[in-house]
Amino acid sequence: MADLNIDLSDIDFSNIGAWPMPVKVGVIAVVCVLVLVLGYFLDISNQRQTLVNAERREVTLRSDFEKLQQQAANLEIYQQQLKELDDIFAKVKQQLPSKTEVENLVDEISQKGHAAGIEFVLFKPLPEQFIEFYTEKPIAIEVTGTYHQFGRFVSGIAALPRIVTLHNIKISRDAKTGHLTMQATAKTYRYLEQEELEAELAKAKKKKKKKGRR
Repeated sequence: MADLNIDLSDIDFSNIGAWPMPVKVGVIAVVCVLVLVLGYFLDISNQRQTLVNAERREVTLRSDFEKLQQQAANLEIYQQQLKELDDIFAKVKQQLPSKTEVENLVDEISQKGHAAGIEFVLFKPLPEQFIEFYTEKPIAIEVTGTYHQFGRFVSGIAALPRIVTLHNIKISRDAKTGHLTMQATAKTYRYLEQEELEAELAKAKKKKKKKGRR
């Protein structure tokens, strides 16, 4: 068996070709081991970074999913609320008289007064006033009667199928006769159709321009 004892001082590091065979084999083995170890750690490092990136991606996707889930839940709530608002709007719209029904409603208010036993001193329909998507039809009223009759009149108006409100109610007593007088403004409202709404908006825009020029 060959003697493997090698004196490193006898090795010429500048002349690799002259190295003894065992040294060459040993160096090659060490280099191979280093390459394998380095490759292993580089591969582990890459895998670790890939794992970190995957974990971050998972966190992002989970967060996005939770947000989408929350939005979906909120969307259902919003849709339900929108449906409820549409239903309320439809009911309110049904209580607003059409253009042809306004005059009939004015007559009904007058009839409620007579049915309550009050006497009309003044019953004066005033011009319609445009307010956003509807018009307001005020009626100046002055009647005489008793508190009980006034109450019946107000209750009768409240029972009408269309929306009628009373504003600026003032009740006074005549010092000489003792008779009660009630002054008020009754208002009914009419929903505007699309063509009417566009026409009213155009008028309002024109008025605004005229004011701006002054």
